[in-house]
Amino acid sequence: MTPNFKTPLSGIIPPLVTPLIDNETLDVESLERLIEHLIAGGVNGLFILGTTGEEQSLSYGIRQQMIRESARINRGRLPLLACITDTSITESIRLAGVAADAGADGVVSAPPYYFATGQPELAQFYEELVPQLPLPVFLYNMPSHVKVSFAPDTVRRIAENPQVVGFKDSSANAVYFHSVMYKMQHREDFAMLVGPEEITGECVLLGANGGINGGANMFPKLYVAMYEAAKAHDIERVTELQQLIMQISLSIYTVGRHGSSYLKGLKCALSLLGIIRDDFVASPFYKFDAPEREKIRQALEAIDLRPYGLV
Repeated sequence: MTPNFKTPLSGIIPPLVTPLIDNETLDVESLERLIEHLIAGGVNGLFILGTTGEEQSLSYGIRQQMIRESARINRGRLPLLACITDTSITESIRLAGVAADAGADGVVSAPPYYFATGQPELAQFYEELVPQLPLPVFLYNMPSHVKVSFAPDTVRRIAENPQVVGFKDSSANAVYFHSVMYKMQHREDFAMLVGPEEITGECVLLGANGGINGGANMFPKLYVAMYEAAKAHDIERVTELQQLIMQISLSIYTVGRHGSSYLKGLKCALSLLGIIRDDFVASPFYKFDAPEREKIRQALEAIDLRPYGLV
């Protein structure tokens, strides 16, 4: 299977938030603003229905609509990846079919959750799943949410199928990420992508292909600039941009007391920036109240992109 994009997929591929009006209604106008904002910011691809996109909290109907509308708005301008993670292999295959029919370019899959798999079971699952998928596949490591991590040797085993073209790691464990990258160095077409933006610069400096960074929803030019600086081994530029990325991380993602603070902060910031209309978060979570929203507003006011030439 030949991907409809240059391999390895490289650069900044933002994990889009899913703009919602309520639990049953996708905000299509806000989605259009978001995608145009990202394309104007110079990103290298679009990733929908990941953790930042709240896939597991969305109905199958909303997931399918998100895929179709994103593909329609994108119009083939950038590679479009759709997450198909599910506890049911049948539903994953069905959603991949929707993605292919809509014009997506690849699918992304984290391990099934609830019952944790052993490594042999995990490998066997993907050896069953991947041949039934109509698009290239990116493996998605998200151990904090699915209770299992791909062992580096398991990644290598699954990727013996050339249809598996990349790996996204959201473990925030740089040693683990580099172990997988070491194991996969024989596949020059295999994309190694890091989720946490706080370590994207250093990972790209050491050979990673790019980042799937949530903050790029807000400030795509910043994360693209970090990728380009790291790719060029411009250590001075990487160092100064890292300061700004850490400011965003420690001011916007840490408001609130729970694990949902990242998502609530990001959606709140996007609404304050006028990119999405409302910061509704799918149940079981709820958007920030006025005091937290004011903290996000103040955090945004303190972020100054002008000295970095990113306005």
